[in-house]
Amino acid sequence: MLAIAIVVFVGALTAPPGRAALDPFGYLLLALPVAAIALRRRLPVTVLVATSACLLAYQLRGYPGVIPAVPVVVAVYVAVLAGHRRVAIATVSGGFLAVVATDLTVHSGLSFRVVLQDRFLLIGWIGAAAMAAEGLRHRRAYLAQVERRAEEAERTREEVALRRAGEERLRIARELHDSLTHSISLIKVQVGVAVHLARKNAEPVPDVLLAIQDASGDAMRELRSTLEVLRTDEVPEDEAGTAAGGSNGSGSNGSGLDRLGELVERARTAGLPTTVTVDGQRRGLPPVVDRTAYRIVQEALTNITRHAGPATAAITMSYRPDSLTVQVDDDGCAAPAPRPGTAPGVGLVGMRERVTALGGSLSAGPRPLGGFTVRADLPIPPDTA
Repeated sequence: MLAIAIVVFVGALTAPPGRAALDPFGYLLLALPVAAIALRRRLPVTVLVATSACLLAYQLRGYPGVIPAVPVVVAVYVAVLAGHRRVAIATVSGGFLAVVATDLTVHSGLSFRVVLQDRFLLIGWIGAAAMAAEGLRHRRAYLAQVERRAEEAERTREEVALRRAGEERLRIARELHDSLTHSISLIKVQVGVAVHLARKNAEPVPDVLLAIQDASGDAMRELRSTLEVLRTDEVPEDEAGTAAGGSNGSGSNGSGLDRLGELVERARTAGLPTTVTVDGQRRGLPPVVDRTAYRIVQEALTNITRHAGPATAAITMSYRPDSLTVQVDDDGCAAPAPRPGTAPGVGLVGMRERVTALGGSLSAGPRPLGGFTVRADLPIPPDTA
């Protein structure tokens, strides 16, 4: 604004003499448009009308030069950029015609062509400002449209990705149902028949058969729960019960620490002496932490049964204000040779992925005095701790 003021006043003072010399009213007509420019962004139309009126009055009085047109050029640019193109055209056109009419009246000997030539530079400045503003306005509109299209394309990609993820979950659910449910059901039926025949013949039922029968039933329940999650992407009711009651819930179909006793009992039945120690006050946990803790214990006991040979297991659950530590120790063989014909498992990898997803840490390795240790530190969110 200071630069505009300097240009306006210096230009008026150095311009060729007009019909009238600058007086206080002339200086006022120079100062008002400059001051009005400060409000151009908040009141573009008002500033345009005010600056045009001052320019018109300046020209009608015959003051020297046309330098007061500079604030009008700026006002026209801002008004057109704000979308007031018609108002700008009407205001400038009306003022221009008034000036031309005045010149023709005052200078009766001048022709319309001569007057138009004298004012051509002025109208050229204003027209250039209007065209520049219109071009910039169209460019901004184009960029906004491109941005909206990009956002829409991003939303479309996300929707496609979600749809494909849903289709993939359904495919996995079908594959799991077809491949695992049949096998587990067959095992459960065959074991059930063996138990029934043993009891019918008054023979003792081997503990191993009972353990297999219970484990197959639990596997079927957990598989159905997993398939339901894959199909609906929602937490089933039994896990919702865990969410409400934490690890102290009573849902027998859950997969949280409420079933730790059953898991330990099955391990003992399978020939793995197991103890459980709880350090701290046991309390409700967030469902995802509850399930992760259960799965870590489950996988650790499975690995001990498969790889450690004759051993005993010790489970320690340490409750802290902001975390839960799950540790499973055994005194068996820490690094047994893999069984012939068996592929290496991914149990530890799966445990590490679960713990990492919660922001926790997992350590697993041989113990100094023999055996193996699995330790997981699971953070508990503050709003649920």
